[in-house]
Amino acid sequence: MKKLLIANRGEIALRIMRTAHEMGIRTVAVFSEIDRNAPHVRFADEAVCIGPNPSAQSYLNGERIIGLARELQVDAIHPGYGFLSENAAFARAVEEAGITFIGPTPFSIEIMGSKLAAKAAVKEYDIPMVPGLDEAISNIEEAKAAARQIGFPVLIKASAGGGGKGMRIVEAEAAFEEQMQRAISEATSAFGDGSVFLEKYIASPRHIEIQVLADQFGNAVHLFERECSIQRRHQKVVEEAPSSILTPEIREKMGQDAIKVAKACNYRGAGTVEFLVDGELNYYFLEMNTRLQVEHPVTEMISGVDLVEQQIRIALGEPLSLRQESLAIKGHAIELRVYAEDPHNNFLPSIGTITRYRRPKGPHIRVDDGYDAGMAIPIYYDPMIAKLITWGVNRDAAIQQMLEAIEQYEIEGVATTLPFGRFVLEHEAFTSGQFDTHFVQKYFNPEKLEETNPVSAEIAAQLAVKLYGDFQRVLKAPDVSGSKWKR
Repeated sequence: MKKLLIANRGEIALRIMRTAHEMGIRTVAVFSEIDRNAPHVRFADEAVCIGPNPSAQSYLNGERIIGLARELQVDAIHPGYGFLSENAAFARAVEEAGITFIGPTPFSIEIMGSKLAAKAAVKEYDIPMVPGLDEAISNIEEAKAAARQIGFPVLIKASAGGGGKGMRIVEAEAAFEEQMQRAISEATSAFGDGSVFLEKYIASPRHIEIQVLADQFGNAVHLFERECSIQRRHQKVVEEAPSSILTPEIREKMGQDAIKVAKACNYRGAGTVEFLVDGELNYYFLEMNTRLQVEHPVTEMISGVDLVEQQIRIALGEPLSLRQESLAIKGHAIELRVYAEDPHNNFLPSIGTITRYRRPKGPHIRVDDGYDAGMAIPIYYDPMIAKLITWGVNRDAAIQQMLEAIEQYEIEGVATTLPFGRFVLEHEAFTSGQFDTHFVQKYFNPEKLEETNPVSAEIAAQLAVKLYGDFQRVLKAPDVSGSKWKR
């Protein structure tokens, strides 16, 4: 492989390029008009504008990307995550163009892209699954009867869904019809597929996923787990590896089950098998993500394995060089997704220009980012600025490293999730390991952000006193006792 096109932007494009360069592979960046001066564009050996700012006209324009790849005589395309990474039609078109797709086969993407098809594929492997329906349902009365049989509360889920879209928790039968109609409508709008199914709702789950690697020769390994339970709007914000609650026995069993899931769809490359884990450490298969995960750096930090390098080598047809018995967990790693979002305002995107940007530095601090000072946060894409990752010899050390890194990280011009990250890492529920996916709903409110930052609170208090004094002087009524207009 001599030339690799990265069909993505921002931090993940830059991260893939770094590994490619270390392997002696030239890189091609594609960019929309607004990303013309982005770091990933400057870092690449070649860069080509693929269209206007909206993703449908640029990063989702698979036909245009493949056409450019052929013109530039590119050997392979890496889709990163998001955009076209789990688009089976794109993967198939890349292969048909005689270009290597760095990822699984279109068959695997299609199977695991449908939650119902995925459940059917793994069913014969005796992997624990959440009680529920194994097929889509649209008749409300039939669905209601099925919900009674499963037992409330139930979860209505879009078959083609992700990111919490097309998902509804129904506590009682009286609300079922309305919630099902909403789930179908949202799924249709988001994915063009209104298929939904029902599952028993696990009340206080942990979201734990297993990283797997598999080659075309039937070899497969797991690289342990990632804890991804700190979420807002069903999307992850803080991840860590390993989980603080798994025993070695359960970890190994989950890992072997994850490998079985990969084999169920003849998987090739890097993939992630997601599980829900209840309070008694019973775990249930949730889905498989057929791409590189946003949170892959924490696995790299504890395993010493470059997952992008492994993806490239597997795509080149090399047999997997890793063996399960040679893999071991070394220390602990934590990742904070640094979004341009305002945690004081329900995590709404904070659109603006980054006026100051200073990265934290240290021997166990890693920053995967795609922005510099002076750049604007576009409204067209996900507002993630960076991923901040720290490593420690144990969990406490990794937490302390992260808190120090957050203090060092300076981003001005837009609101970010850095204060929220500090709140999480200092909260007793997190430090004790006794938390679940409802952490934000249970413990967080914007007022508590100031409590976790006494320096900011003191500055705010001093500013308030000063402003009060200024306003007093401005608003004070003038002394008119000596005025000739007194009468």
